[in-house]
Amino acid sequence: MGQKQKQVLEPSPDNETSKRRRVAFTGIGYEDVGVEAKDCIRIFLVSSKEEFEDPESFVIHPVDLNSYFDNDGKIFGYEGLKINIWISSISFYAYADIVFESMSDRGKGVTDLHEALQSIFAETLVKSKDEFLQKYLTDSNFVRTNISNGEVLKQKAFKQPDSDASNVEVVRLVAGNMPTGQLYCHIIPLVLLLVDGSSPIDVTDPQWELYVMVQKTTDQQGELRCLLLGFTAVYRFYHYRGNSRLRLGQILVLPPYQHKGYGRFLIEVLNDVAISENVYDLTVEEPLDNFQHVRSCIDTQRLLCFEPIQPLVSKAVSFLKGGRLSKKTHSPRLTPPPSDVEEVRKILKITKTQFLKCWEVLIYIGLNPTNKYMDNFVSVISERVKYDILGKDSGTSGKQLIEIPCDVNPEASFVMFKSGAGEDIITAQMDDNQTNQEEQLQKLVQDRVKEIQLIAKKVTSHLESSEVADK
Repeated sequence: MGQKQKQVLEPSPDNETSKRRRVAFTGIGYEDVGVEAKDCIRIFLVSSKEEFEDPESFVIHPVDLNSYFDNDGKIFGYEGLKINIWISSISFYAYADIVFESMSDRGKGVTDLHEALQSIFAETLVKSKDEFLQKYLTDSNFVRTNISNGEVLKQKAFKQPDSDASNVEVVRLVAGNMPTGQLYCHIIPLVLLLVDGSSPIDVTDPQWELYVMVQKTTDQQGELRCLLLGFTAVYRFYHYRGNSRLRLGQILVLPPYQHKGYGRFLIEVLNDVAISENVYDLTVEEPLDNFQHVRSCIDTQRLLCFEPIQPLVSKAVSFLKGGRLSKKTHSPRLTPPPSDVEEVRKILKITKTQFLKCWEVLIYIGLNPTNKYMDNFVSVISERVKYDILGKDSGTSGKQLIEIPCDVNPEASFVMFKSGAGEDIITAQMDDNQTNQEEQLQKLVQDRVKEIQLIAKKVTSHLESSEVADK
């Protein structure tokens, strides 16, 4: 891949240093224990030659590198191996610099580094350092060209503390054509590296849509530049009566632009699309915790402004403020009526499951001051968690417990499911000892209450800052 690697692969016969190093490396009885990929590979996301030459501030942290290498993520056959990979945030091509002291098969073979890196970066992996610097770090037209036929959905001016206000817009691209496919094929390596459990979408299927968020600026020469900040991939399902459903399959904000409000803006655009196009609902495929947190903050804020449910929230809050709930009787779950759940889905396109998660946050916010009524609130959350896991009256409402052999942890060896015509399937790893079950359920309740408190704090803080900004 690079000149340094070639020098090691083909050492000169006259190079005594290489000979001595090779003899010491392949000594009898020296076991090759290998090195884990995560311990010898560093990846940088850069946008200029200056960042390439001093990349320490631009390092990114993949969720998993070992999975791309056989033998439990270990690399064999190299001594002193270091791999630096630069990815262009302009064109999303990559260049890898591979350096090692020596290479030899010590019984476990020699890992094919090029093949492993190709499995991540495919055709975006550039062999020449000069080509990467001179072409792929300066190709400012790549993003602009591939989104030129897209539909601009929304624009917003972002003001960051360390920079001037910039114009950010979200462009919708439909899969099944060359520009969309080319753009996605260039950014999918970052998705694979940064999003746990991700896999590529089918870019030939026109049911997939890409919502690309770009920042538009003008360089010193007066040329327009489009910098990709993030994107989301959404699948459009058919729904009966000629309607459709949207399912969010992937979402990524590039590391330099995270925690600046861009992800929130991208989700807000999707919500606007779902409402304006009157789709059935907007769902999310296996949301990760951090995404679910942002999503719940946004949906809770939307629900706070949704007048039809405010009387229901007030009624639930009044009930909890009415007196101490007896620990001797079952606390109510205080769930909203099905008609209101349907109203929220119909108007705001929020699914039932998501609405019920936000519903608990709405009640918590309404309990101001919350400390005075916290015991009652925790009792309600506890009852809901028990119902979700065990069913009504601790498992007598149609949900059954089935023992499943487990070699990893024999004590965590059953699943629970809802029998009958219900669609919900609930899985849990819990001890079959009654005392341990209670402890685990209590831990679930505590975690849920902390999650609710954090969402409520962020929502109220965001609302207060918005009110100040409007004055």
